[in-house]
Amino acid sequence: MKFLLTAINAKYIHSNLALYSLKAYAGEYAGHVKLLEYTINHRPDEILEAVYQEQPDVAAFSCYIWNLEYIRQVAEELKKIMPALEIWVGGPEVSFESSAFLKKNPYIKGVMAGEGEQTFLELLKAYLECGDICGSGRQIQDRGGMDRGCGYRLPDSSASRIAGLCFRREDGSILTTPPRDFTPMDEIPFMYSDMSDLRHRIVYYESSRGCPFSCSYCLSSIDKRVRFRSLHLVEQELQFFLDHKVPQVKFVDRTFNCSHSHALAVWQYIRDHDNGITNFHFEIAADILNDEEMALLKTMRPGLVQLEIGVQSTNTDTVREIRRVMDFEAVKRNVLSIRSARNIHQHLDLIAGLPFEDMDSFIRSFNDVYALAPDQFQLGFLKVLKGSLMHEKAGEYGILYHSRPQYEVLSSAWLPYDGLLLLKSVEEMVEVYYNSHQFERTVRRLEREFEHPFGMYEALAGFYRERGYSKMSHSRMARFKILREFIMMHSPVAERSSGNEPWRPSGTEVPALGGDDRTELYEELLTLDWYLRENSRSRPEWAGDEAVHKDEKYEFYKSEEKEPVHLKGYEGYRARQMMTMTHLEYFTHDVLGDGQKGRYRVLFDYQQRDPLNDDARAIYV
Repeated sequence: MKFLLTAINAKYIHSNLALYSLKAYAGEYAGHVKLLEYTINHRPDEILEAVYQEQPDVAAFSCYIWNLEYIRQVAEELKKIMPALEIWVGGPEVSFESSAFLKKNPYIKGVMAGEGEQTFLELLKAYLECGDICGSGRQIQDRGGMDRGCGYRLPDSSASRIAGLCFRREDGSILTTPPRDFTPMDEIPFMYSDMSDLRHRIVYYESSRGCPFSCSYCLSSIDKRVRFRSLHLVEQELQFFLDHKVPQVKFVDRTFNCSHSHALAVWQYIRDHDNGITNFHFEIAADILNDEEMALLKTMRPGLVQLEIGVQSTNTDTVREIRRVMDFEAVKRNVLSIRSARNIHQHLDLIAGLPFEDMDSFIRSFNDVYALAPDQFQLGFLKVLKGSLMHEKAGEYGILYHSRPQYEVLSSAWLPYDGLLLLKSVEEMVEVYYNSHQFERTVRRLEREFEHPFGMYEALAGFYRERGYSKMSHSRMARFKILREFIMMHSPVAERSSGNEPWRPSGTEVPALGGDDRTELYEELLTLDWYLRENSRSRPEWAGDEAVHKDEKYEFYKSEEKEPVHLKGYEGYRARQMMTMTHLEYFTHDVLGDGQKGRYRVLFDYQQRDPLNDDARAIYV
């Protein structure tokens, strides 16, 4: 018998931890289980064909908010061409209101609700027992003689004995069995062995389940019993990833550092066994980091660890209402302290659409988090998930949201739909001009001409809309040109008569610039940003002709060939080879921020890059 487990991931680089875990837990029966992974970028007919060609006896799909509609479409058509096939689903998107889901989707046999390992094993064994009793199953053929699916049928009596199911009985009625109790973490086998299929993908791993916090928008708050995997097992499994030089391991623990001893032990092991390649991602609560954890994190190799920190809002009324426990002053202190070591990528999140968060409040939250200079700044939008407290209280908050996945907020009593549209356009600008790190020096200077950072992104979004640049695909060069156009059209706050002070990081002086001096500064900053990312042979038009003459350039590289001063590590390369591998550029403004005055040269070294933002090493020569 073949039981097919199918995942439809959001991107190719993702993998589905749940399916790997289910198969591993199947133990001696795992030979009957096959995994199939696709993405939402595949056409539904491609997945339909792939499942059909497998000719499974039973099929199951892993359901999340990003793929449920897709899975429903595939499953409905699959049932038409394989009418005898019994189709199951599982995952957070179907574990709540399961009976209603089955009533709306008559082609689905049942739901595996909640944690699935033990439930799946018992379901698999029940089908195998059914096959032993009934033979290999009754094959149904169409008029052309093609198989239309095996006639495996799971008797109601077998299914009703399995906890954690909601299924359609033979008479069409729906039965929900008692909920499944949680499985001890140490009883779940390590789910990875052959890493060849995951060579170019993110590998997901969990060392704990559950969350001690009660955030009303999050399904993890339902399971407050935090269960940890024994450290000796965790260390063995981390070493497996290290030995296989996995590029990135993403921990899915909901609040990784809720146990200080557990977090310290894992981080210590990662630091002490670093292979120089693998990166580990953790979702943490920054405000509860203690001094010992902070000290340890600062000793990590740059790029070894990255931290995701959900701030969500800095409005104390909002934080209290969503039952979140967070001390933003502690978050601020710890994030800035970690940033000072420049060795750890920090990803900070906000959520728009929460109760008591109007536009003014969200702008304050935006500016509060932006001032921490995270490496990634994500503007998320509230998802009203079935099973969450937010779902229960949506009416009380006047929250309107999409009826279909991903159940994203449309408006609230505090934030109208127009406001959400504005924040969507700001989100796009943040993704392009902040999170890409391709415009870092230019944006860092430009933001100081506005009353606050949000105002800059709002103005940039408005400029895109007015010029017809929105909702279009733009090349990297085009993004630079648009930003330059915006800068040249923008009148600095310092030159306005409103009296408003431009925003700046505390203690930073921002000299007023105007006319040709301002134009020249920004064109040099844009040129710097352009060459920091790549050794482009297409020179930006605003940079003018190359100022470093070829004879001067050759003389510099010939000197480096004879006696390396600035290009150590290039030994063995000839001068002309080094000329093509690096870039020299003249500047007149202090674009590097190291106090240079007058006309000077900058060397861009693309063999050495910042592990946090991928910028080339840039030094004065």
